[in-house]
Amino acid sequence: MLSIPDIDINNTRGVKFMIRNRVEAAKKAQEAHKQSILRSLEHRLEVARTKGDDNLVRQIEAEIRYFG
Repeated sequence: MLSIPDIDINNTRGVKFMIRNRVEAAKKAQEAHKQSILRSLEHRLEVARTKGDDNLVRQIEAEIRYFG
């Protein structure tokens, strides 16, 4: 069973530090996810171009602009 460690709520410096660390970790995870999506889109774009599927190329390019 998971437990939550006791936190001294009177220690605002420690609490702020923990919050800042979690926010930074969340931002890093969000950026990593975005980069993963863009890598996937770039690969899909390369495949669509190889197949000569112009409609799919345009669609994927639009997705890349949206995420980029």
